[in-house]
Amino acid sequence: MSTSHSSTRRIGVLGGTFDPPHLGHLIIATELRHALSLDQVLFVPAGQPPHKDEESVSDEVHRIAMVELAIANDPYFSLSTVDRDRVGPSYTADLLEILHRSLDPVSLVFLMGDDSLRDIPNWHEPNRIVHLAELGVAARPAVPFDLGEIYAAVPAARDRIIQVATPEIAISSRDLRQRVASGTPITYQVPLAVERYIIDQGLYR
Repeated sequence: MSTSHSSTRRIGVLGGTFDPPHLGHLIIATELRHALSLDQVLFVPAGQPPHKDEESVSDEVHRIAMVELAIANDPYFSLSTVDRDRVGPSYTADLLEILHRSLDPVSLVFLMGDDSLRDIPNWHEPNRIVHLAELGVAARPAVPFDLGEIYAAVPAARDRIIQVATPEIAISSRDLRQRVASGTPITYQVPLAVERYIIDQGLYR
């Protein structure tokens, strides 16, 4: 991590349900950290995801434990439980406000995939999000994308979006849950410690 006191730390923020966290999350966080010169990446498991039925998401105790296991060996990755520790839906704008207050002085970069960027006009207070953080976007080179549509819908996003070409990792948490439920292997798609935790805790069965 950077030890410079003369410049503001650049911290990446990767939010999600992480149910479970998988190698795609880790690869994207690594690629964006390198490309965007981030001092650190915070993994922030969502407390109460506003778009998901509570019953469809594993208990946050399990999701937080799995993230801890997944990132344990990377000195650039840290866990933040700020979303668990507050009440109400996990809106990104509110999360970034809290992180700004607690980490200041800091320059935040909210990390996301290009599918999330497409949807950001529909998010809660998108102009406030891009005021609080730049958007670091894991872009798939094969997927054409019109930033003009985003700027038209979210004017504050202009000059606040950085697209980074990243490997396309076709792993999804939903697919992993289905694989576990059907007895199909998930080895090498999640860190070994996460796979062991899922088995030991009987998750997704």
